[in-house]
Amino acid sequence: MDHEPGSTAGYPGDALGPLAGELSAAPPSCGPVRLIAVDGHAGSGKTTFTARLADALAPTVPGGAVPVLHLDDLASHEALFGWTGRLLDQVVDPLARGVTAHYEPYDWTTRRFTAPRALPAAPVVLIEGVGAGRAAVRPYLTRLLWLERTSEEAWPRGRRRDGIGLSAFWDMWTVAETRHFLADPSRPYADTLVRECKEGYELLPGHPTTA
Repeated sequence: MDHEPGSTAGYPGDALGPLAGELSAAPPSCGPVRLIAVDGHAGSGKTTFTARLADALAPTVPGGAVPVLHLDDLASHEALFGWTGRLLDQVVDPLARGVTAHYEPYDWTTRRFTAPRALPAAPVVLIEGVGAGRAAVRPYLTRLLWLERTSEEAWPRGRRRDGIGLSAFWDMWTVAETRHFLADPSRPYADTLVRECKEGYELLPGHPTTA
């Protein structure tokens, strides 16, 4: 069965194969790059999903390499969501020019930014993290994917994952995330909603809102 981009509601079970085919065949959105954002609440499963999507995409692109940018590397204790400028300057602008980007990852233990890390201008580049679909980034995206878990479902998963030692951080984070999505929501603009299921993932069409 043929599917137009964004019509993934008809895919049963694990839809990563068909989704990868759609994404790699889509027109570039950021210079020569197809920039794909994976957004959702903290603890919703974005990192795991993105890794699996990158594996599914690898056979569909020249060279078989699909770089992934984790927004945790751009955020910091002082600026949980104040990374827009760094993302645009260090990542989006170089990729739009078709050159390798270099960004300085943040070390959450030492609380400092570290040596620059390369992000090639590959045919497909994935960005994952809370706020990946924010308004400033959307004009450069080929597709915005949203992990379909509510904050009431996702945050307890994240707290269990990180343990009691990060309880205070989570208390701070949930307030910051709530404020961010109230001011700059992503889900209403998502092209595709991703729902985890026993067979893998199922995809539902989003209802992108015109800004």
